[in-house]
Amino acid sequence: MMSSWFQCAIYPLDTRIGGRRFLWKIVVRSKCGGNMRIGMRDRSKNRKPLQKGRNLSIEAIQAVQALKRVASKNDDAVAVEQVFNSKIRRLLKSDMIAVLRELLRQNQCLLALKVFEEVQKEVTYRPKLKLYAEIVSCLGSNEMLEDINCLIMALKMESSLEPDVEDFYALLESLIKFHLTRLALEVFYLMKMRGCDPDRLTFKLLINGLESNEEMDLSAFVRQEAEKYFGQSLNFLDETEEVPRLEPMY
Repeated sequence: MMSSWFQCAIYPLDTRIGGRRFLWKIVVRSKCGGNMRIGMRDRSKNRKPLQKGRNLSIEAIQAVQALKRVASKNDDAVAVEQVFNSKIRRLLKSDMIAVLRELLRQNQCLLALKVFEEVQKEVTYRPKLKLYAEIVSCLGSNEMLEDINCLIMALKMESSLEPDVEDFYALLESLIKFHLTRLALEVFYLMKMRGCDPDRLTFKLLINGLESNEEMDLSAFVRQEAEKYFGQSLNFLDETEEVPRLEPMY
């Protein structure tokens, strides 16, 4: 119990001073006269800078663990669906995408595809080509080529695809990595249909990929397309500098 020499009053505050928020203050009154005011410290001074990388929330970590636990025991679709109802569908969109990327990183392709289906159901969903590129890399590493084909076919039906040349490059790079040159050409056509002009790096990636796969006829066709943009002089194809690799965004 507080000494009779002091009386304590707590005043809730919801004010902003200089853009900083103070939540409460304590005023202690002494019988000897005078007030001693104790204010809560400005929390903004103690905030650590946000870190880049795969920082999963507690909810996202629990969701990944629950999915892997169910998947490791059996192939019970009912049990998996229960986890989706109790864990996945309650996540924020950002957490759901974080779960998807973590499953891809851990090579959990089937679970990742199922989470991706949930991501696509979000009202605010917009297809991100770099995310498609990550999915292709995971599926390709596990020789799930038919699933890649279905993924690209579904992508071609997306109506809200943003025409970003770097994002298209990332997807093309993933496809060519697994010698899926035919699908890469389909993405190339999709790129042009969506009003996204291929740049030199895109043409170089495609032509080198086709020629390394000994598809010279297709390579000749892409060279003709490149000439429409850059003229008959395609000196950039012979340049030896390393093509920058695009990293996924988190």
